[in-house]
Amino acid sequence: MPLQAMPTARDPSVLATIKLMSGRRIEMQRRTEKITQEDFAARVGIGARWLREIEAGNPKSRLDDHFRCAHALGLSTGHLVIPLLFMEHQRVFPRGLLEGDLSKLETVCIDAIARHNLDTLSHQLFARDADQTPDD
Repeated sequence: MPLQAMPTARDPSVLATIKLMSGRRIEMQRRTEKITQEDFAARVGIGARWLREIEAGNPKSRLDDHFRCAHALGLSTGHLVIPLLFMEHQRVFPRGLLEGDLSKLETVCIDAIARHNLDTLSHQLFARDADQTPDD
């Protein structure tokens, strides 16, 4: 699939694209681990037929099932979460990123959140210190 932008968040095909790419990832990892659909479906607690629908990227599949399957295979769920964040904020997510390894991007996001929390905490602590300065 060529590098192109996903449709805007208002377009229902965005979520369908995310599910399609997720299903492909799940299937590839399951096959790499040489696990049958029947065995994996039993492990996850779903039917083999429903697993086939998830792996095929059926737009009617539920995101929580994609999360459960990815987690059971030890896959990161960044391929679901990051595009959903873009979608929520009405941003265009580059479709090509769904096909690659998002681990570096996930690390950058986690670091940014941690930095933000530390900055906020530091600001709050310094503000309290300034408020509690004894009068001379």
